[in-house]
Amino acid sequence: MQSRFQGGAAFVRGAFVPIAEASISPLDWAFTRSDAVYDVVHVFEDGFYRLADHLDRFAVSMRTRRLAPPESRAQIEAILHRCVALTGLSDSYVAMVALRGRPRIPGSRKIEDCDNHFMAYAVPWIDVIPKDVQARGAHLWIATKPRVPDASVDPTVKNYQWSDFTSGLFEAQDNGFDSAIVCDDAGFVTEGPGFNVFIVKDGQVRTPDRGSLHGITRKSVLELCGMLGIPAAIAPVRRDELEDADEVFLATTAGGVMPAARINGTILGNDRPGPVSLRIKDAYWQQHRDGTHRTDVIRDA
Repeated sequence: MQSRFQGGAAFVRGAFVPIAEASISPLDWAFTRSDAVYDVVHVFEDGFYRLADHLDRFAVSMRTRRLAPPESRAQIEAILHRCVALTGLSDSYVAMVALRGRPRIPGSRKIEDCDNHFMAYAVPWIDVIPKDVQARGAHLWIATKPRVPDASVDPTVKNYQWSDFTSGLFEAQDNGFDSAIVCDDAGFVTEGPGFNVFIVKDGQVRTPDRGSLHGITRKSVLELCGMLGIPAAIAPVRRDELEDADEVFLATTAGGVMPAARINGTILGNDRPGPVSLRIKDAYWQQHRDGTHRTDVIRDA
């Protein structure tokens, strides 16, 4: 069975299918209106990392966007385990998604006419910044187009509204950079496509207080800073502070703690990952090896 699911496994409309067979209706508002919320957790050496935290955040996102698929939290968790088990993967990227659904009455604009539904999938491990790029330090472009305002789209609800991020990626790739960081229209740093941003200045760590998802890896970084005795804060970060930082690193479920080496035309340190970034990165992966925040994958269900 694992050979059938080796590219990934998905749960769609009550059935487990190979990832290549997973689909939704083109009339689903999740597709036509980006009317969905999601969350992502990773599996490292047969164990979920901070699964409860991801399920908590997913529940809040669903409540905020008035999405109520029929599956209970316990059922959702069991589905995630089963998706991973079907793939046979020991390291995996695992997503859970709540979708608005297709209106039962064609052409209806009433939200209550849609039956919400849940889907999930597990695929091989994903690094949003490839490991070789992490090793030399990511080169990051500061996007010229601003982040969608928090008042318009709540960034603490994990969603598929990526127009601002995609525009930033266009610019980054056009200019030979690895990824982009997006600022708001007042010039304050927010986040990037799929990651939180941290700066290090004079030994102190700071991450933006606006325009950003409350990342689970971000939470881990702040906790680790406390354990390591590194001063850290959630506070405003101006664009010029980003460019003048001693170090910059990124944090995401899809890759962990990922150091940067260049911001636009600015070379950080010696054009390599900085010592504070590497210390936090090492501590983050040591937590994984120690089994901290681990939930073993259930494979015999």
